[in-house]
Amino acid sequence: MIQKHRVQLSQTEKQELIKLTKKGKISARKLRRAQILLLTDAGHKDEEIATMLHLGVATVERTRKKFVKGGLDFALNECPRPGAVKKLDRKAEEFLIATASSNPPPGKDCWTTQLLAEKLVQLQLVESISAETVRLLLKKRALNGDSKNKD
Repeated sequence: MIQKHRVQLSQTEKQELIKLTKKGKISARKLRRAQILLLTDAGHKDEEIATMLHLGVATVERTRKKFVKGGLDFALNECPRPGAVKKLDRKAEEFLIATASSNPPPGKDCWTTQLLAEKLVQLQLVESISAETVRLLLKKRALNGDSKNKD
């Protein structure tokens, strides 16, 4: 199989990778990527490297491609991940905390995460929100809308 993305390491890059692989504290992913680049430069085929390092062939191909397109740092390091957009802004979070700490609605013993979620939607602070999202936020803030004193 013809390799579309050929890895040709400079002497400096090779030395840096060898030094990196001998370092004690390095992430497993970064170590694997360094090993992939060194083995590719040594002339091993993707399938051989995948077998030697117990990886998938696609991982070897992706690492080679990243090196050719963006250089050594790009190939070795993770790209930042954006994460999910927060459901609640600061104002809505503060309202949630205040509501969870207040008296429950008439006929209820306590605020549940489902009741709190429904209240946020009812007041149009959010379009929709799950009870689990409310629970996680309360947990983060060290409150718990579902807890009752169980003595």
